[in-house]
Amino acid sequence: MGQLLSFLWLSLLSICVFSSSTSAADYHEQLNLRPLPQSALLASFNFRSNTSVSEFEKGNFRFFPRSLGQILQHAGTRELHLRFSLGRWDAESWGARPWDGAREGGTGVELWAWLEADTDKEADHKWLTLTNALSGLFCASLNFIDGTRTTRPVMSFQPEGDHSTTTNMHLLYGVLPHEVVCTENLTPFLKLLPCKGKAGIASLLDGHKLFDASWQSMAIDIRPICPLDGECVLQIEQTIDMVLDIDRSKRPRDNPIPRPPAGHDLPCDTSKPYHSHDTCFPADYTAHQDWSLTQIFGKTMKGTCPLADPAVPALCLQVPESRSVFVSEGVREKKNPDRVSRCFDIPPSTHLEMVLPTPDDSASISVTPEAPLLYAERSFTGHGQERGGVQTILRNPSPDTEVEFIYMESLPWFMRIYLHTMEARVAGQSHANKSLIQQVYYRPAVDRARGTQLEVRMRVPADSTVFLTYDFEKSILRYTEYPPDANRGFDVAAAVITILDPHQERQGSVSGRFAAYTLRTTSLLCSLPTPDFSMPYNVIIFTSTAIALAFGGIFNILVRRFVAADEGPEAGLAVVLGRLKGRLMGLVKGAVKR
Repeated sequence: MGQLLSFLWLSLLSICVFSSSTSAADYHEQLNLRPLPQSALLASFNFRSNTSVSEFEKGNFRFFPRSLGQILQHAGTRELHLRFSLGRWDAESWGARPWDGAREGGTGVELWAWLEADTDKEADHKWLTLTNALSGLFCASLNFIDGTRTTRPVMSFQPEGDHSTTTNMHLLYGVLPHEVVCTENLTPFLKLLPCKGKAGIASLLDGHKLFDASWQSMAIDIRPICPLDGECVLQIEQTIDMVLDIDRSKRPRDNPIPRPPAGHDLPCDTSKPYHSHDTCFPADYTAHQDWSLTQIFGKTMKGTCPLADPAVPALCLQVPESRSVFVSEGVREKKNPDRVSRCFDIPPSTHLEMVLPTPDDSASISVTPEAPLLYAERSFTGHGQERGGVQTILRNPSPDTEVEFIYMESLPWFMRIYLHTMEARVAGQSHANKSLIQQVYYRPAVDRARGTQLEVRMRVPADSTVFLTYDFEKSILRYTEYPPDANRGFDVAAAVITILDPHQERQGSVSGRFAAYTLRTTSLLCSLPTPDFSMPYNVIIFTSTAIALAFGGIFNILVRRFVAADEGPEAGLAVVLGRLKGRLMGLVKGAVKR
């Protein structure tokens, strides 16, 4: 009995020593809420944890999810970036993107990673292993990222981690623009967190609210960090950004179908000269909106995660000091010098409820979003089913600073680019300006083997708009290569625009610059020459009928036996019966004569 107690005491002591050696700064989480114009609210969830590289290689994952860590070790992955995105970021209304676009992806699923391999063939094999494993982990179709959807960017992506001790790294990039992001991807995302979705800011995440947002993006970034005066750590950062419509989020639970408000309930800007009883220009009434956490997320926040760093506030709200904010008992507000961001210290066992009432007219402050460095729009041009074109409109809002960036497109193999038609011209000028395009990397497509890769390094002068255009030819697919919804069209992945920082140089980078801002254009829907899929049905019915008629006629001729009318089965029986009757009558007559 004494030995058992000693063993239990030693076990408890070892657990306490391990817990004390686990620094609270190894994991922190934070939620930032920022009101946007037109009744929109940006909610940014950020979860970050650090794990020692030496402990990670030994199998001691600590805060790092073991399921994901084993995949990275098996596939030789040194840095990983995964994006699940849905919707469109309205830069005209909402301004600059959160995290400067670094945690944003195009519509669908994006994945890029640096793999350690000696040859390209080995890197492709590890890439296939990585995509198939992540497909099962996140319940996504990442296993469909084959050679036709994989590219090797040269200028667009740069590693965020420290890879000074790693050699022979290969960057591979894959995208699935047709992937539908849903709750099946959110559940595995939450399981990677130390507190899952049971406590902390993760308890506010609900699939019904997240996927009802106007725009949402889930990001996972894994990179090694090697400080100058410390041990290298492997950092995993999980981010969820979503733009919620306050009016739609506040609708009652018993009325799940959104209905437009009546005309007299619409908030209109009455200062417009064309305002009348039948004309309404939407007013920027975000500062006048009242909302609460329960209305926005459907529930209160369940305290804080016990493993999170208490020095990092779990919740921050970007509203002016003049705005009244009511919180649950025990929650303390921390004043920030900027007087814009207001953070709150939340006790671990407190169920947080936050209420923002409607402010007075005197205290109402309009929300002015920060303008992005560049506006980008992309669309198809031309007509017909044989050829077409792509036009990208790039607008620089800065009045005195030009923008230099890298424009990358990963196109399917059935879009054959005419590279000689690519040109860039400034709005208002009829001729192309060759000085706008500084460098071009083009990797042509191979039918049914790989897609087209196009990277263009260019610049946009201050306070100007540039049109980047090129023509392409559409290929004709085989009958079996068309999807069931072929008439809908084929999704083309969003273009990736990486704006370079003119004040910082990066050693070993092809572009020579750090990325200052990143954005994605909208995805496109390409209509290919599509056959009439009702014709095979008609042909099958016609040929089946013809074969049935021909076969039936020939079969009857070969099998049927033709006989005279009196030789048939019924006629023969009548003759036999007649003869039998004659004999019987003859016998009867003979017996009478005797």
